[in-house]
Amino acid sequence: MRLIAALFATLLALPAAALDRAAPFGNIDGGELRLSDWTGQPVLVVNTASRCGFTPQYDGLQALYDRYRDRGLIVLAVPSDDFRQELSSEAAIKDFCEVNFGLDIPMTTITPVRGPQAHPFYASLVAETGFAPSWNFNKVLIAPDGRVAGTWGSMTRPLSGAITREVESLLAE
Repeated sequence: MRLIAALFATLLALPAAALDRAAPFGNIDGGELRLSDWTGQPVLVVNTASRCGFTPQYDGLQALYDRYRDRGLIVLAVPSDDFRQELSSEAAIKDFCEVNFGLDIPMTTITPVRGPQAHPFYASLVAETGFAPSWNFNKVLIAPDGRVAGTWGSMTRPLSGAITREVESLLAE
């Protein structure tokens, strides 16, 4: 009961923009994905694209997920065509990722990540931190308590020390 009361108090204390994280993403497999489903776990959210020079980072995202999933890490891929480098359908994206990278990380439907059409998660991210994806494969680490624990650009590889150190520190909490 104390845990529920503490979680409720934490939600009430969050700034209004943080509550936008409750907005669902479409799930590439059907239905919805909500960050709130992973409350208490670190979540690495990555905007992705299938026809980008950084697309080989899918291998690193899967490896990161494989390394830490049993300890609670979620890696969420958010395919976006904001930079005009994504395939035209969810089915094509899912097939591409399974065939070329063996992905089994959670993945959203094609989702805007920038500008006025940005998903509420990304809009709240800009409002809270000033960080908006400047290209594909930008990474946002959400701590188990819901705060933004780190942001990285496309050049930072998923298995880089900067990301793995932060993930490990959150898993140790």
